[in-house]
Amino acid sequence: MQNIQSRALAWPAVKSLGLFVVLSSVAFLPFFIHWQWLTGPLVNAMLILALFLLGRPYAFTLCFIPSLMALAGGLLPAPLAPLVPFIMISNLFYVFTLDLIYARSAFPVRAYGLGLLSGAGLKFIFLKISLRLFLPIFLSAPLAAKAGVLFSWTQLATALSGGLIAWSILVFLKRV
Repeated sequence: MQNIQSRALAWPAVKSLGLFVVLSSVAFLPFFIHWQWLTGPLVNAMLILALFLLGRPYAFTLCFIPSLMALAGGLLPAPLAPLVPFIMISNLFYVFTLDLIYARSAFPVRAYGLGLLSGAGLKFIFLKISLRLFLPIFLSAPLAAKAGVLFSWTQLATALSGGLIAWSILVFLKRV
């Protein structure tokens, strides 16, 4: 008779997996809710919460989902599909910059603020430059101008407000 062994997931792994599922559900909001001023801050907050509560690998993985959901759900118009990789990269810049600055500082409040400003600024600058370089290739001038509005200051504002939402949750959870 063959002896079969099985292993159960350890409780920390179950908690991490459960939290990942909860946070990743926020990444699906753009599929259902087509209001950037609501979904943007929530998605950006989710990225930061994943970073602080789950770690880099989870946060970096989640950076890819919201853009695809925005495209699939119609928040991001189909002609702008070629911009999805740039949005994903900008999300990675946002999370990576905050993580880099926060991890190297002895002053958490200052580091979080500086990391948030730097990450949001880098995200904004990267998207702005990407749009200027690549939008004219994919879109006509009038459509490119409208798309420029969608990806300019609104991205900066939603990144900063998402960071403030995440900060308040992290303070409540005593994680910063």
